[in-house]
Amino acid sequence: MIRKTLLSISIILFLFIHSAQLSYAVRIKDVATVGGVRDNQLVGYGLIVGLNGTGDKKGTEFTIRSFTSMLTKMGIAVDPALVSVKNVAAVMVTANLPPFMKKGSHLDVTISSIGDASSLQGGTLLQTPLKGANQTVYAVAQGPVSLGGYIGGGGGDSVQKNHATVGRISGGAIVEREVDLEFNLRKDIKITLRQQDFTTAVRLAEIINDSLNEKLAYPEDSGTVVLTIPEEYQSRVVELVASIENLDIQVDAPAKVVLNERTGTVVMGENVRISTIAISHGNLTIQVKTQIKVSQPGPFSKGETIVVPEREVSVDEQKARLILLQSGVTVDEVVRALNSVGVTPRDLIAILQAIKVAGALHAELEII
Repeated sequence: MIRKTLLSISIILFLFIHSAQLSYAVRIKDVATVGGVRDNQLVGYGLIVGLNGTGDKKGTEFTIRSFTSMLTKMGIAVDPALVSVKNVAAVMVTANLPPFMKKGSHLDVTISSIGDASSLQGGTLLQTPLKGANQTVYAVAQGPVSLGGYIGGGGGDSVQKNHATVGRISGGAIVEREVDLEFNLRKDIKITLRQQDFTTAVRLAEIINDSLNEKLAYPEDSGTVVLTIPEEYQSRVVELVASIENLDIQVDAPAKVVLNERTGTVVMGENVRISTIAISHGNLTIQVKTQIKVSQPGPFSKGETIVVPEREVSVDEQKARLILLQSGVTVDEVVRALNSVGVTPRDLIAILQAIKVAGALHAELEII
């Protein structure tokens, strides 16, 4: 038990020292993005056919109407009341359209059942237009669905592997319309930090200006740096971005502690500081044991045999040690002090919350 506790604290200590908040140089492309260069979400409504009786049930009206409407457009008149859709399923088709994708490029699509189909195994998606938020069609999807799972059975028994009502078609959508960004015609670009920070934004502008030997970049706010395109890079913005995104920057971050009570995970950055405080933390364990015993009456008596539960309650309170932490101690020193008294990860979570309430933890405390 002691070895497990020490191992857990050692792992936490490693995470503290090597957490993402450590100040070291990283590439700009790893901490920032260029404004406007992003994916666009696409969505469409379609039908999957060819299912082996695992499609939508007879009462799924929207599937029946969609199916009969499709047949009508093909010149086949059918009575909706006579249509069975057990081999058909209504689905939503989603995809992400990356920037700069050209006509004829292929996209992966995800298919999700919206009716009461039990499985999409073996089905084929019919031609489905995929629209953006502006209701414009940007791609068309079609093809056999891959599930990565199955559902089957017989005689009242069933076996299911993974999720059978969501599937994918790799390269199943063809791009029919491009998103014209006119990237090389821009007069300025905005570089957006993934984690907003005023200090990092100022550093980013300084690094860009130093690399260009001109003051063309300035921080607009804590998350955005605006860069005016220099004369020599007019119509060559791609080359400019390529040269900038590989520059190194020292990322700064506010002091922050992240706790996950469900898993006992604790992550702290190196900027976390604690004021002078004394900590005493003890463990109280209450254990209740129940044993079932049978009360057997004597022979020829009029008593009845009954089951009698007997409970035994034990209380174990471990002695707590008082720990004194001096003002300005680092994460390393905090963990070493708590590790010396055998504090578990979950104990550490409770201690950090108490230190925050006491006003001695100078960091943002986030519980997830």
